Parts: sequence; structure tokens; C-alpha cells
Amino acid sequence: MTIHLKMLVASVVLVAGLFMASVLVAYPLQPAIGGWAGLALWIGVVLLSSAVPVRMPGGAIVNVTIAPILATAALGGPSAAVIVAAIGTFEWREIKGLLPGNGGVPWYGTLYNHAEVIIPAGIAGILCSAVAPQYAPSAVTLVAVTAAGIIYFLINIGLAAQVSTVRDGRQFGGVFVADVRQLGPSLAGLAPLSWLMASMYVIAGPIGVLPFAVPLLATRSGYKKVVEIRDMFTQTVRSLASAVDAKDPYTAGHSVRVQLIGKDLGAEMRCSESELEALEWGGLLHDIGKIGIPDAILLKQGALTKEERMVMNAHPVKGEEIIRPVAKLAPELPIIRHHHEWFNGSGYPDRLVGHDIPRLARILHVADSFEAMTAARPYRMTPLTEEEAMSELHKFSGIQFDPEVVAAFDRLIARRPEWAKPNIPKHLTEREIPRLGENARALPA
Repeated sequence: MTIHLKMLVASVVLVAGLFMASVLVAYPLQPAIGGWAGLALWIGVVLLSSAVPVRMPGGAIVNVTIAPILATAALGGPSAAVIVAAIGTFEWREIKGLLPGNGGVPWYGTLYNHAEVIIPAGIAGILCSAVAPQYAPSAVTLVAVTAAGIIYFLINIGLAAQVSTVRDGRQFGGVFVADVRQLGPSLAGLAPLSWLMASMYVIAGPIGVLPFAVPLLATRSGYKKVVEIRDMFTQTVRSLASAVDAKDPYTAGHSVRVQLIGKDLGAEMRCSESELEALEWGGLLHDIGKIGIPDAILLKQGALTKEERMVMNAHPVKGEEIIRPVAKLAPELPIIRHHHEWFNGSGYPDRLVGHDIPRLARILHVADSFEAMTAARPYRMTPLTEEEAMSELHKFSGIQFDPEVVAAFDRLIARRPEWAKPNIPKHLTEREIPRLGENARALPA
């Protein structure tokens, strides 16, 4: 846990604690909540809503507690909202984290998770209380609850994005916008639902809340389906990448390593969430065109002839042609086509120069080259060391590689990532790996 993350957690938790204390002193429970018995009921509803969270593709943990918390804020005011937010949002993974040796969320993570709900819940309650001190179903309270829901959502997402920014070195704006796009439409629909929940509670009592279990469960199931579909898509992409790697025993795991390096390098260069996803899938698929390269050329241990080199150099175009029909992978097409362009214009297939080369392709070119240099290949059985590979990157900075990307890679590799170790396929023993010969090529084909 870095000092910056400690400061963020401490400051947000302190603000949440002071804010909660101030709210409890300044705002009594509103009568529409039904006193402490009603408050206990809503705590139970929120506990059930938070019991089975879903981890979204970007790493955000999502549940459907926003609806009952907003209903509580409308019925009982800010005091009810902060109490329910503090107690009702406990999850099993947080309870496990409080028990020694059981894993789960660490205690400071639990504090931050609750703080990032208490603050927006209290603000939502203040807004609802200002508009309707005594809740009653009406168009006015519908507008108030919906507006409170939007404010709640934006503050909650902002606090969650701030953690990712400090902890993972990600770009705040990119994380925030990605989460809003991913979660906004469905969670926005829960704000009017919370008004309906509060209204039915006023009209029919606690039994009026029961029918809303169905739409909340459906929303949670929708999140789960999104994750499952994306996982299935990612597995399909990985299978395609593995099909390329399987043709050559020396490149086993190459695409996965390039994916890891490219995504880390993109994060170092403050790429947006959508760009990081493009690097993730583009890294897996950058060599997909090699499926169409004859094995006699792909696996050749000696130098390629001019004609063979022309066939090999066609693999980025072949890869683009293979992936083009998949609309979801359109952002990856420039990466696949241009990851062998050189900064000075002598690369292929289009001989682009400098910043005419797509930025993500320039990033992946460095990742691909480093991986190839630090792995065993038919033309160079002994991988280069990390220092030797970095020397090559510096030597060709401004010629083959974008100097800005090389500088970012310097900063990244100084943190000693796991993928910095040489990649030697398991089927090769030390006896089978000769010393680097004079005809070996440092840079990848």
C-alpha cells in the first residue's frame, strides 16, 4: 500500500466519518421511514441487495444497492441514508477480510468501500429532504429522487475511480468515463425504481417492497450476463491467439506475454480504458495473420530469402483481413495492421512515418519486440537478457521505435514486472540452447 493510497483512504474515510456524524446530529429521522423498525427493514433490504456483487470487466464491483439506499434517503432523510449505507452494504468478502487468515477485502478497503457509499447517500438524502421533508408519492419527489440518484452515482463512481488512479496508476478521466458508460444506463434506471419502492412502502407498508426483488434480481443478472459474454469473447480471442502460437513451439505464450506487456505499457502512457482494452485484445491477435504463413517459412531457422520475407511481411495485412468481419474488434485493426511499422518509415506494410503510425500500434511494437528479443526463437535460440533487449530498444529509438514509448518502457521495466524474465519454452533444455551465434538477429522478424 503506497503512501499516496494511504493518504487517499485516510482522507476519504475521515471526511465520511465527520460527514456522517454531522448528518446524524443535524437531521432527525423522517417519519415516513417508520421509525427504527422501518430503518432495520431497509438495512435488511440493502444487505440482501449487496450480498452477491458482480465484478465488471474494468474491475469495478457492482451491486444493486443504489435503489434501496435511495428509497431510504427519500423516506427517512440523510440520517437514515448514512446509517443504511454504513451498515447495510457489508459483504461477505469484507467480513472475511476482518478475520485473520481468511483473505477477503482488507480492513482499510472495507472502510473505503463504506465511505464511498456513505458520502453520496448522505448527499442524496439532503437533496431529497430539502425537496420533500415529508415524503409522499408525487411528480416532485420523483424528480428529486432521480436527481439524487444521478448525484449519488457520479460521486460513488468518482471515488471508486480515484482509487484505481492512485493504486493502479490509471488515468482518472478514462476510468471514470468508462465506468459511467458501462454502468450509467442501467443504474440510471434504478433511480425511478427507488421512487416506486419508497412510494409502495408508504402506500402498502413493508409488504409493498417485496415485488421489487424481481427487477433488482433481473438487473443483477444483467450485469452477470455482460461479464459472462465478455469472458466468452475473451476466451475466443485467446483461442485464436493460441492457434497461431501452436504452429510454432518456440512462440508458445508469445501473444499472452505481448498482451501483458502492451497493456502495462499502455497504462504507463496513460491510455484510456478503451485503449487499454484495444491493447489487450490487439496484443493477443497481433500475429493472427501468421495462420496464413506456410510452416516452411514460419519455422525456418536460417535467414529468409527475399521472396520468403515478402510472404512473412504480409501477415499484418492477412491478420487485418481475418479480424475485419468482427465488428467488436474494429479498434484492434490498426494495431494488427501497423504493429511492424518503423518510426522512420522503413517498416511494413504501409511504410508509415512517425506519428502517422497509430499510437497503440507504436506501443505494441515495443512490447512485441521486447518479448521476441527475450524469448527463444528458431533463428536465435538463446534469448537476450533484459539489459541486452533494453540496449536494442535504445539503439533503435527514433529509428524503429517511438522514443516516447521507449522512455515509458524504461519507467515501466524499472518496477521489475514479472514478464521481464526471459521466456524459454519448457520443451527446451539448457543443453538444447546454444550460445548466441554471430548470425543471430536481435530484432524480431
